[in-house]
Amino acid sequence: MNSDPQPVKIAVDDGQRVSGLLQMPREARACYVLAHGAGAGMTHPFMVANANGLAERGIATLRYQFPYMEQGSKRPDTPKVAHAAVRAAVLEASRLVPNLPLFAGGKSFGGRMTSQAQASSPLPGVRGLVFLGFPLHPPGRPSVERAKHLFEVQIPMLFLQGTRDDFANLQLLEPLCKQLGARATLKLFQEADHSFHVPARTGRKDSEVRAELLDTAAQWICKLTV
Repeated sequence: MNSDPQPVKIAVDDGQRVSGLLQMPREARACYVLAHGAGAGMTHPFMVANANGLAERGIATLRYQFPYMEQGSKRPDTPKVAHAAVRAAVLEASRLVPNLPLFAGGKSFGGRMTSQAQASSPLPGVRGLVFLGFPLHPPGRPSVERAKHLFEVQIPMLFLQGTRDDFANLQLLEPLCKQLGARATLKLFQEADHSFHVPARTGRKDSEVRAELLDTAAQWICKLTV
């Protein structure tokens, strides 16, 4: 049986503290430091479902709040503040589960802030990054500007993306991943949007897409732990 999420407090720069949730299954094989997206915090149903699903697959998670979300603000933190929160969460994960291999990333904004932090200075102990919908550009404004820092990331990256994701034009994302070379693995989910929702006409349920997403993430993580 998987353990329930355990509340933790994470100290960020300048004495600020944010909330976190450590979900630790029995015989965990790795820990994924999981950051939320710009519009919803660590207890959003998407985050809960992914943490539960990873626990079922033997992957522990440390979810955490960015400072703006902790304070109830709708305006995301500056990159400097967000990067500090990412580093603090990774440090706390290494303290809480010192014997587990670490991975990091998250949903949309959270994944991008994690990769920026990694690009500027490697996150200690982190073996790979997992993006649950990398936000390559704002909807309707195709660009690769947000991806430039990824070429400074020297650890493996897994891009989990829906083919209908308005934040990642496939004509830009697929060539980008090829340019990143062996470091980048791209897994596409047909007809899924930025939240991995699929239309009823596909005959698939969101839960089926999520199961495939989590299977892919867990298998990729486990390959990097041996």
